[in-house]
Amino acid sequence: MLVLSSTDMNIHHLPYAHVVGCVRGVVCLVDVMYVVCASSTILLYNTDTYNPLDVVIYVEGMRDPCDVTVCRDDRQLYVADWGSHCIWRVSAVDHSYVKWLTIESATDTFHVYTLSVTSQQLLVTFQPPGLRQYRTTDRQLRHIPLPHYVEELEHAVETTRQTFVISHHGTSQDKQQHAVSELFIFFTY
Repeated sequence: MLVLSSTDMNIHHLPYAHVVGCVRGVVCLVDVMYVVCASSTILLYNTDTYNPLDVVIYVEGMRDPCDVTVCRDDRQLYVADWGSHCIWRVSAVDHSYVKWLTIESATDTFHVYTLSVTSQQLLVTFQPPGLRQYRTTDRQLRHIPLPHYVEELEHAVETTRQTFVISHHGTSQDKQQHAVSELFIFFTY
């Protein structure tokens, strides 16, 4: 694991957390690191020692997780699952879980790529390129329009100013160019 120091920008090597399997996502909450691999379990590690904890969260029905994010306000993990076509919500407190959002229906199927979360909003990037925002309290959906030239959406985050920073490829100059852009979206309620 590598850490960049913001003061001197030297690279410091830290002890490795020994994870067996294909790691699909990692998040930290307080002193616990949560790791999702291509399985139905979430592995837990101590962030100080990188040693595995004696606890593994088993999510029955989770088949092929592809990303994880955590809401620090309500201590909930959100796990995107390609295999089950859903997003799971898992409590970091008591490890209970629920299939929070199904992403496959007769009229609308998409493949979740990445997740990010603010205190009340879950941001979902998907393929074909698209961006959706779900309120974590009631799953209310908002579609975030993308510029027409975006060929593939890699990741997105919402800023504290309620703008969206996206990593993508496809720009107005070159369909193959990679870029990071900020989207200013004005919603009316």
